[in-house]
Amino acid sequence: MATRAAPPGRSGATRELILSVAERMFAEHGLHAVSNRRISEVAGQGNNAAVGYHFGTKTDLLRAIIRKHAGRIGELREAMLTRTGDSRNVRDWVACLVYPGTDHLAELNSPTWYARFVAQVMTDPVLREVMVDETFGPSVQKSLDGLNRCLPDLPLPVRIDRGDMALQLMVHMLAERERSLGDSTQVTHSGWPAYATVLVDAISGLWTAPVTPGR
Repeated sequence: MATRAAPPGRSGATRELILSVAERMFAEHGLHAVSNRRISEVAGQGNNAAVGYHFGTKTDLLRAIIRKHAGRIGELREAMLTRTGDSRNVRDWVACLVYPGTDHLAELNSPTWYARFVAQVMTDPVLREVMVDETFGPSVQKSLDGLNRCLPDLPLPVRIDRGDMALQLMVHMLAERERSLGDSTQVTHSGWPAYATVLVDAISGLWTAPVTPGR
């Protein structure tokens, strides 16, 4: 079922409230521990079927949350790609994959929930495909193509393995960082920009690490 278009006026405001409540609850409690009925209750909707009315199924709701953020992240990535040009520096292309997401999180009012929401979605083998479908657009492909051009001698099996490692590192470390900021626990760096730089350094090192002979 396609995600329903946002209606104007009061109904549109209700829809946005449900999206915000659902994103927070999924981030805090997990995707399968939170029902549409409970989301409706926490959002203050007298009709417990409000989520279904505005969005349809839970998968439709998840898609709507992803789309709420994906458009802005894509805009930020396209701007970075324009500045990056035809760079042959691995770090520049890793930055195009990391900074748009962290810059978007920095734009939002703290606390944020999206990084933890993404981590929840990415650990589900079925819903992971929803995330890929909604976010793997031309700007991501351009970033990966640029990265691959910088690593022409990296064997394909190693390239695949390191791609999976880099993705897991990015997804789960951003979620952990978001949790730390939300809890006001002790953190090493202040704000998203500094942490993003450390993460870009780490992922760049992963891609450029030596390859053991025989791989």
